Amino acid sequence: MTDILPFLKSIISVSGLSAYEAPVARLIENQWKPLVDEITVSRMGSLHGLKSGNGKSPRPSVLIATHMDAIGLMVSRIVDGFLHITEIGSIDPRVLPGTPVIVYASGSGEDLPGVIAMPPANLLPGGKGNGAVGLQYLLVDTGLTPREVSKRVRVGDLVAFNTEPVQMSGETVSGHSLDNRASVAALTVCLEELKSRSHIWDVWAVASTQEEVTYGGAQTSAFHLRPSIAIAVDVTYGKGPGANGWNTFDVGKGPTLAVGPNAHPFLHERFKDVAKKAEIPFAIEPMPEYSLTDVDAMQVTAAGVPTMIVSIPLRNMHTPVELVSLKDIQRAGRLLAEFVVSLEEDFVEMIVWE
Repeated sequence: MTDILPFLKSIISVSGLSAYEAPVARLIENQWKPLVDEITVSRMGSLHGLKSGNGKSPRPSVLIATHMDAIGLMVSRIVDGFLHITEIGSIDPRVLPGTPVIVYASGSGEDLPGVIAMPPANLLPGGKGNGAVGLQYLLVDTGLTPREVSKRVRVGDLVAFNTEPVQMSGETVSGHSLDNRASVAALTVCLEELKSRSHIWDVWAVASTQEEVTYGGAQTSAFHLRPSIAIAVDVTYGKGPGANGWNTFDVGKGPTLAVGPNAHPFLHERFKDVAKKAEIPFAIEPMPEYSLTDVDAMQVTAAGVPTMIVSIPLRNMHTPVELVSLKDIQRAGRLLAEFVVSLEEDFVEMIVWE
């Protein structure tokens, strides 16, 4: 089994915020080129890697979507040389103070290092300094004078986390953007497995854009590629301190399989059967409403697409120090490959909603 860690570290060491995914897209494209038969880029910037099946043409196809975009920040105001910020995607501001960042300064073309700081509690409006400080009171300090900042930085410039990947104990990794680049790594494992496996169906490996803000990448890819079925691989809440409810899952105990309106029951049962046969541990994840993944858009594309969600448990979601298990990434990738190999030529005709 290929060591996925170097690739994973590389893609969580760059930015690639929602709608600005080019830095990470280049790394993924280079990794996927030897693993697929062709690779293209959609009008929305999503990567489409085609791994052709060996069935009779025209072949059915499965689209596997893993969004490559990441949450981040944008400069909203510049006051006295300090940068006020707003969020791209949903961010937990409680952990931001002290976080190292990179400011992509459009005025000078520089990548400026900075840190997220907050004013002393006694200088904030009444009561706002007690407890967690809201994003509206946080600032990016670049260390430059107000005049230097005004020459370099513009409102609308991007601000990305600059935390380094950390290989932790217990075969875990921490860093920014593991939501959802852990799943990109899992899909890469799948493609590597399929290089030596026979499969009837075509496989569209998609690294989608803008999942954190619009679902636009996956929606347009599904419309363009018209797959027979579609799968989103994403992350879910890992168990940890204060997070032990029914909607959290053990890190290191395998991926989750969704059940709910966005997960077709026929596909859910096939994934369970495949996982059991391959002895891959998994948990059932209830999703009684929207899944909040790319599936929400893909399922209702055109006349509708049967969909499924496979998720990797992740702690500290939407922070600069997310944490996942390497074993879960490998297991999710292997499960995807085994699912693809299991697809019969007439599988589409078997799909019924019961």
